Amino acid sequence: MTQLAIRPMALGEDAQVISLWQRCGLTRPWNDPLRDLNFAHGKQNADILVALDTADGGRIIASCMVGHDGHRGTLYYVAVDPEMQGQGYGRAMMRAGEGWLLGQGIWKVNLMIRIGNEAALQFYDRLGYQPSATTVVEKWIDPKKRGDA
Repeated sequence: MTQLAIRPMALGEDAQVISLWQRCGLTRPWNDPLRDLNFAHGKQNADILVALDTADGGRIIASCMVGHDGHRGTLYYVAVDPEMQGQGYGRAMMRAGEGWLLGQGIWKVNLMIRIGNEAALQFYDRLGYQPSATTVVEKWIDPKKRGDA
């Protein structure tokens, strides 16, 4: 049985975390995962939380990028090793991310889920997340960064 230890990502774990994100299909060509990771890691308003399998030498099996703008929180890169999904680790990462936000005085979480990702919508629905009455709109202020949506 896997024993989880959830904590902020440590220096030198970036390659493991990015590999996890890639295995979970979370990376996109227009978002450099190393830049995203470095932008959030250990900041006052953001961090990367990881779950380690303590029974397997501390291997990173799950992650969650968490951050806030002082008003609402957002969770990104919620990932669980594909071979370990369905065992409650995603739920544990969501609780950890929500707890991090509560510790920062943030009481509401917004999630962005790509259209067509029904599995993610069902996962978040089981955790009590509901569609918002708000529509997210976007503008690429640096059009060179736009990838295939």
